[in-house]
Amino acid sequence: MVDFQAEDRRAREMLRDLQAPRPRVYWVDLLVTAVVGWLAFGAAASMPLSPEMFLCAALAALALYRGLSFIHEISHINRSSLRGFERVWNILFGFPLLLPSFTYLGVHQAHHNLSTYGTARDPEYLPFAQSRRMTIVFALESVLIPGILLLRFLVAAPVGLLLAPWVPRVERWLAVHASSVTMNFTWRREVTAELLLKMRRDSMLILLVWGAAIALLPARVFFVWFGVYGAGSFINTLRTLAAHRYEGNGEPFDRRGQLRDSIDTPGAWWTELWAPVGLRYHALHHQFPGLPYHNLAEAHGRLVSVLGSDSIYRASVSHGLLTSLGNLLRLRTRWGRFPICRHEPSAHEGS
Repeated sequence: MVDFQAEDRRAREMLRDLQAPRPRVYWVDLLVTAVVGWLAFGAAASMPLSPEMFLCAALAALALYRGLSFIHEISHINRSSLRGFERVWNILFGFPLLLPSFTYLGVHQAHHNLSTYGTARDPEYLPFAQSRRMTIVFALESVLIPGILLLRFLVAAPVGLLLAPWVPRVERWLAVHASSVTMNFTWRREVTAELLLKMRRDSMLILLVWGAAIALLPARVFFVWFGVYGAGSFINTLRTLAAHRYEGNGEPFDRRGQLRDSIDTPGAWWTELWAPVGLRYHALHHQFPGLPYHNLAEAHGRLVSVLGSDSIYRASVSHGLLTSLGNLLRLRTRWGRFPICRHEPSAHEGS
């Protein structure tokens, strides 16, 4: 049996020089992604229905989805390493796409905590492996997320701001129940003075941005926004479903169990389209959450070239998106069960 502790120590030694983020990579990637995404969106919104319009909309969906994905990096990288990055990200993506950074920061960390990962206190985990219906419904309802966000920030937010001085419990209810990006709807957020301050500030800025947009732009722009955003949301949901085996039973995982429950999909260049900004290396990220996204491919290459074929890390590698989704849904082909990841342990094996 593979000694996980020894393998982990060896991996940490191999990746010691890959821990530092390169700010120039982050800034160039973010700004280029924003330019491509919003230019493609503007082109799609200005065209009549045509193949060219749908091509621009598809490019916009992929680029804006990539831009939103940087919030995952922001939640892990020390702010002193990327001064001003979160603020600029909010302006370029968070506010126009109604996902300000406060909806993710302070939430995502519970998905990595050993005491909460895979439990009812994990905001980003559901036992999908136990229910094919739950998995399919979760994927399909993702296209409605843009509408939910419109209601949250253009209807509920101003109500909360107006009533805050007289009925503060309305604002607190929004903070507890509607201030986080989660897939576990039973999860409740702890309310702090800092969170309430961020909610008020960012909600007001969103209302200013969107108020100006509604006053100046034709309705067609918002229909395109909804379609583009819905497509990006659906892609992200498929990516999320392919990121874990979701075989938890509500009990905490240790580090070995968490790694076994997570999936890497190195793939090829097109994998970056549906799992951008390092998200295709999800198991590696769970083992080393501090590694910057631009070093994950190098880290993966080092590990698979040195660790044995029976290593715990290499067991996390999937052949592709369809492989992982087929395994999650327990699909079968004419030849038998759908091809699976290179190793299929139980969720708590070795825990």
